[in-house]
Amino acid sequence: MLTKQLSVFVENKKGRLSAILNRLAENGIDLSALSLADTSEFGVLRLIVNDPDKAKIILNEEGVIVKITDVLAVELDDAPGGAAKVIELLYQNDISVEYMYAFDTKITGKALMVAKTADVKAANDLLIANGIEDVTAKDIF
Repeated sequence: MLTKQLSVFVENKKGRLSAILNRLAENGIDLSALSLADTSEFGVLRLIVNDPDKAKIILNEEGVIVKITDVLAVELDDAPGGAAKVIELLYQNDISVEYMYAFDTKITGKALMVAKTADVKAANDLLIANGIEDVTAKDIF
């Protein structure tokens, strides 16, 4: 369930997001998920990619600040209450969610949720102990 996520700090400037995504594409970096949150001066682009280390090098060469973070990738039932079940389990075990986003997968009837928690390892261990499906790279790409 642990996977690597890129957090890319993007100037809130016309064309900057396009340049970053094009640079990744030109270098064969496959995106499976992204989330963008912004302020007036910059945004934080969170990405799940097929090769996070290579993507970081490429973006650093472009002068972009990139951080690689461990996050949870959790398989959910793609139905009402799928995410609620996982979030309730974390809540009942006093594990705070800092942020999350979700996306569809190649697995029929399933979705994936990416979550950053205060203690990613404890959250991962808890979910595995409670029978939450483990996610592999083939599920994402």
